[in-house]
Amino acid sequence: MNEVPTTPASLAGALQDSRRFLLHAVEGLRAEDWRVPRLPIVNPVAWELGHVGWFQERWILRHLGGRAALLSKGDLLYNSSEVHHHTRWDLELPGPRATLDTMDRILERVLERLESVEWTAEEKAFHLLALFHEDMHGEALIYLRQTLGYPGPRHRGTPQAPQGAEIEGDIAFPRGTLVAGASPEEVFAFDNEQWAHEVEVQPFALARRPVTEAEFLEFLEDGGYTRREFWSEPGWAWKQSERAQHPVYWSRRSDKTWQVRRYDEWSPIGPRLPVVNVNAFEAEAWCRWAGRRLPTETEWQYAASLSAPSSGPPRRYPWGAEAPGPDRAHLDLETPHPISVDALALGDSAHGCRGMLGNVWEWTASAFLPYPGFAPGAYADYSLPWFETHRVLRGGSFATRSRLLHNGLRNFFLPERRDVFAGFRSAALGDPG
Repeated sequence: MNEVPTTPASLAGALQDSRRFLLHAVEGLRAEDWRVPRLPIVNPVAWELGHVGWFQERWILRHLGGRAALLSKGDLLYNSSEVHHHTRWDLELPGPRATLDTMDRILERVLERLESVEWTAEEKAFHLLALFHEDMHGEALIYLRQTLGYPGPRHRGTPQAPQGAEIEGDIAFPRGTLVAGASPEEVFAFDNEQWAHEVEVQPFALARRPVTEAEFLEFLEDGGYTRREFWSEPGWAWKQSERAQHPVYWSRRSDKTWQVRRYDEWSPIGPRLPVVNVNAFEAEAWCRWAGRRLPTETEWQYAASLSAPSSGPPRRYPWGAEAPGPDRAHLDLETPHPISVDALALGDSAHGCRGMLGNVWEWTASAFLPYPGFAPGAYADYSLPWFETHRVLRGGSFATRSRLLHNGLRNFFLPERRDVFAGFRSAALGDPG
């Protein structure tokens, strides 16, 4: 299930796999856990799951299939474009069992339809949109478990991730040209990836690995959260309004050591674990403290895609053309937490950057903006409302589905979000020569 499905049969298997992952994300939650607090960064569980079912019905059964609505009040309950976030707690939503039963009925009809559908480009595009949409909500529900301190999900596998020798330092990248964006020949591309265009890249140097918890702790203990010179204006305003004094899930013990909450358990700072659940403002402040900066999304993708020798064709994945597997990237919730930044050497980019796909999303310095010639897709609210206000992240986390990822995928969140499984890697200031 690591590759993008291209046939009705493979798509049917992927949809069932995505549903298993979604159910795994809520496995073990009690009925009272579904009634989550009214927070701006989570949804009621019943709404989140019902929205996934509604999305399949809206775009596959109704848009493609021309069927009448199966959900009599679906548009009034689950249309995220119309049902504003803060109102979702006030809706008369079906209970857990009824929600899951309805989702089952919708998926059964989708799978039945796939057995006889004419497999056109439009059919493929909307089925993949529904698949990736469900994959993303599965990851969001893992965020929810972390945000609310619920028990973590079960391991889904045993990753081949022995810790390797510690890797340090930067990789210098030459001046060049990146072809950013998808080509029309791609199996699928989100509207914000359309279409391919050339971008000139100036020389830069990028860290071989993400910043660790131990490195972020040095910033914290050096007064990083109290020293104005390290923070941008919006970052300082956010810090003051939130009274942020440390990463959101960190706590200082009576013996003056620090611990991190991972779901409902506390553990020591990991010397070689990537820092996670920090926002873009915190990442930028660390970089200024360290005399570094965040890379742009163009630099990030260039580093991930550049072949060796540099004149070769760009790579789809940092390691080459082969789809992600657990020996190269920590994805698919193989374990429900990050692993060492030194692990998975087989996933290195051609020039030696490690962990560029999976483990933790990586903040970039780039605002989320449309590519030249952008036109919104049929699901117009996927990207269009979020341009300029959101920040681009690249790479994927341990909870991201592997079939979703490639070097060109653009994720985007508000820069103040700390619930996302995001960390960062830094770039050197100036021309590396």
